[in-house]
Amino acid sequence: MRLVLSGYYGFDNVGDEAILYAIISALREADPAVEITVLSNQPEQTASKYQVKAVNRWKIKEIIRAIRSSDGVISGGGSLLQDKTGNRSVIYYSAVMWIAKWLRKPYYVYAQGIGPLQSKRNQAIVRRTLNGSRLLTVRDAESKQLLERIGVTKPIAQVPDPVLGLTPAQSEDRFVAAPYIAVSVRDWPSEHHFKQELAHSLDRLAAEGYPIVFVPMHGEHDAKASEETRQLMTAEATLAPHEATIMEKIKWITDSELLIGMRLHALIFAAVGDTPFVALSYDPKIDSFAKLCRQPVAAHVNEKWEADMLYEQADVQLSKREQAITDMQLYTKEARQKARQTAYDILQGKSSI
Repeated sequence: MRLVLSGYYGFDNVGDEAILYAIISALREADPAVEITVLSNQPEQTASKYQVKAVNRWKIKEIIRAIRSSDGVISGGGSLLQDKTGNRSVIYYSAVMWIAKWLRKPYYVYAQGIGPLQSKRNQAIVRRTLNGSRLLTVRDAESKQLLERIGVTKPIAQVPDPVLGLTPAQSEDRFVAAPYIAVSVRDWPSEHHFKQELAHSLDRLAAEGYPIVFVPMHGEHDAKASEETRQLMTAEATLAPHEATIMEKIKWITDSELLIGMRLHALIFAAVGDTPFVALSYDPKIDSFAKLCRQPVAAHVNEKWEADMLYEQADVQLSKREQAITDMQLYTKEARQKARQTAYDILQGKSSI
């Protein structure tokens, strides 16, 4: 089977690259002979890194040629169909699916997080596009509810994020010898000085003997945000290399005692290894995943909050760590088994779950 993968690939975002890696791994596990072509912002890099074919996601002729010679298109995962960052995402990713429809190729929506969809026009585009999909799967209940609310009538299955199907590397080597706290921070426009409050919280945790390790998820962007936060601390902290591999970053997070995280896939990396976390939310998708894992959201960065709020949640997670792991496993044990099922369903030609 020949499949084209469409998503936010080739932008050096570890979360989206982890999704791509997980989908490719699941497809190859289900069918080692599957042929995969990725629509990428950096096609040569993507082809080399994942041993796939890749074409430029911005060149319409290359996209049409790839889809025409395929047996179908996979759209996902990640947060592709949303208009919080403007209309372009809805238009681009829907257009790829409409090209598949025009060429009479089936298209599959793979564990996406949908929304927000504030524009009525975008809601109509998504409704028409997804009602034509062969298989429609989303990663959280809120996405399913949104699609049903805007009139999607296609059966919708809620499935785990594909990254939960990855297995962390096993090694005795740890990034820091002592039990440490991992941190994922990103830049975000806010009237409140959330990096300063985060730094104060981390200082209190460092004073209790926990080394602090920043793990940048989105290349130099998150490395900059991490360094800015580190400079606001009085305690010493370590900044992990932003160019590290997906599996290295998963291991650094899963080896920690606790993750304090803003990035969704940092939280998912923690869940891969049943590592407790405390979330700092900037988007409903963070709240949704924390709810699934029964882990706390200490604060929302767009709202006023103080360092004590985060410190107290972290302190509870550390002092009751075994209970936090047990709570998380109520979701992750089953989720890991289901995370790869979507790939099997696509390759078996299923149209509903």
